[in-house]
Amino acid sequence: MKKIIFFAIITSSFYKGIGQQGLNNIWIAGYQAQFGPPGGQSIFNFYNGNIQVSYDSLPMDFNHTHANISDSAGNLLFYTNGYYIADATNDTMDNGSGINPGAYANQFPDGLLIPQGALIIPKPDNPGIYYMFHNTLDEYPIMNSAYYSKNLKLTTIDMSLNNGKGKVLSKNVPIIIDSLNDCKLIACKHGNGRDWWVITHRVKTNMFYKVLVTPYGIQSITSQNIGTIRSYDTGQAKFSPDGTKYAYFTISLDVFDFDRCTGLFSNWRHDSVPDIYGNQGCAFSPNGQMLYKTNVFKIWQYDLGINNLLATRNIVAEWDSFKYNGVFATLLCLPELAPDGKIYLTTGNGSQQMHVINNPDVYGMGCNVAQHSLQLPSVYFNTLPNHPNYFLGPAPGNPCNNLGLPNPSKGGAKKIQCFNNPTHDKFTLWFPVDKDVGWLEIYDVNGECIRREYVAQWSQYKTVEIGEFSAGVYYCRMRWASGEGSVRVVRLE
Repeated sequence: MKKIIFFAIITSSFYKGIGQQGLNNIWIAGYQAQFGPPGGQSIFNFYNGNIQVSYDSLPMDFNHTHANISDSAGNLLFYTNGYYIADATNDTMDNGSGINPGAYANQFPDGLLIPQGALIIPKPDNPGIYYMFHNTLDEYPIMNSAYYSKNLKLTTIDMSLNNGKGKVLSKNVPIIIDSLNDCKLIACKHGNGRDWWVITHRVKTNMFYKVLVTPYGIQSITSQNIGTIRSYDTGQAKFSPDGTKYAYFTISLDVFDFDRCTGLFSNWRHDSVPDIYGNQGCAFSPNGQMLYKTNVFKIWQYDLGINNLLATRNIVAEWDSFKYNGVFATLLCLPELAPDGKIYLTTGNGSQQMHVINNPDVYGMGCNVAQHSLQLPSVYFNTLPNHPNYFLGPAPGNPCNNLGLPNPSKGGAKKIQCFNNPTHDKFTLWFPVDKDVGWLEIYDVNGECIRREYVAQWSQYKTVEIGEFSAGVYYCRMRWASGEGSVRVVRLE
């Protein structure tokens, strides 16, 4: 029997005080709609501030991976299971197939088994343009190998096209080419209230990559070494709703303070708890003071108002042995803060139940964990939406409200950025969109042009293969009628 999958979409605010419309109003979960109930999808809708769950029959199946976004009025725009993108009519979006190509996606066309494997954000100050960051397991199915991602990909969607149903402009563009832990893609609004920080982690290190997204695209990619050195893992990572704290949980828990202006982590706190199993996750309470982590059989709570994690660690629930249909254990697995201010948890195995933490801001048993209390019209499997806080405004006091960023598309000089540099074989160039065709020229240290390539109009990224080049320094010059720019690239042995 195939595992039962549930999937979710949301459109509202993490704060009860903010109007109950927005980009994260809907959750969706489930699969095998072709067989009828209990196959199909459960649709969660938080538009009126309280959860309403209904049944639907959709073509898309879901495992762990799910991301979606709605418009400001709560109307679903598009969604994904990591394998393809569907539009609001539930059909494949124009050019929306072939997401995360490779053996792993081929094995799981019913949805990838990667929690937080896709993340959608609006491109700042570009109405109708959306960025979807995503990854896959690139080593699959090599036996006895650790699974990880070899790059962070970017797919761009324009909702103004195709009569408002949207079209994928570009897909699977590698933004970071490196060995990355899969899952745990999460974003936080910059302190200016406009831009975004997108976070991912490098395997076998304590390095975080931070992608800064501005109205001009990917403005920068920086890194920071802090916290636990982590091997290949899954789990979840979350920002607090106010963006001041960040938690990473797999096997052990790391909590950091986060500076939304600089993108720097600080004040590392760590806790390691025995008896850790699969399907681990974490979630913040609406006020950001309480943090919850799960390990299948228990839910721990921390009060982050006290800096010592161990001093406030508290078990607020243990699995009560309930089994769906008397067979499938409804375990305590992945949690997610919902727009109604409650935290919902998946059950690990296929079931028609979810657990609910009804009062997550309350320390101790008063948080009120109600196991298998939410009954769903369809079965699901560990599916939760991956939504950042779309409604977070500027940091208090606006310490970084004015970035003073130039518009790189104006004037004769164009800003070119290079990702995965130095490199052994390939790199990706970012450049401002231009309405005209451009050209890429690569020069060696002697000033000789050794390659010339076409650059399509309206494009923003170009991946360049230089595996056949000798080790050394090369110069990339990009030219359009409106201007030009250059960047240095280092080819390693």
